[in-house]
Amino acid sequence: MKVAVAADHAGSLLLTPVLEEARRLGHETLDLGTHDSVSPDDYPDRAADLAAALTDGRAERGILICGSGVGASVAANKVRGIRAALCHDTYSAHQGVEHDQMNVLCLGGRVVGDALALELVRTFLAAQISAEPRHRRRVEKIAAMEARFCGIEGN
Repeated sequence: MKVAVAADHAGSLLLTPVLEEARRLGHETLDLGTHDSVSPDDYPDRAADLAAALTDGRAERGILICGSGVGASVAANKVRGIRAALCHDTYSAHQGVEHDQMNVLCLGGRVVGDALALELVRTFLAAQISAEPRHRRRVEKIAAMEARFCGIEGN
């Protein structure tokens, strides 16, 4: 799988370990930076870069890291087709993919340690989308909301 990974300055210390773990698991990675923890870098810019990589087909899933993970999640979810969620536990990291077709895992670089972050990455990347009708029905409703409120027809 192709995995895009991006971080702002507050999440940059997790960027390299996350990229290395994804590669260790056999995934192709797209490093969208930033590796600089000192110079301010705005999470909406990194979210836009990551969302572009997913929407234009350069990646199938993404991992987005900011200080808390909240801002990254909010920003990424503004893009049609992006289903980003902040996860602090492995259940959410796999259930979000399986039931909700989450395609972006958001992490808080100032909230989770390296060990938990890497466990969440492993869980997220291993998860597969469920074909159960109840999950498909719910995702279709999310797509309809996205189309309605974003003023876009279709999915």
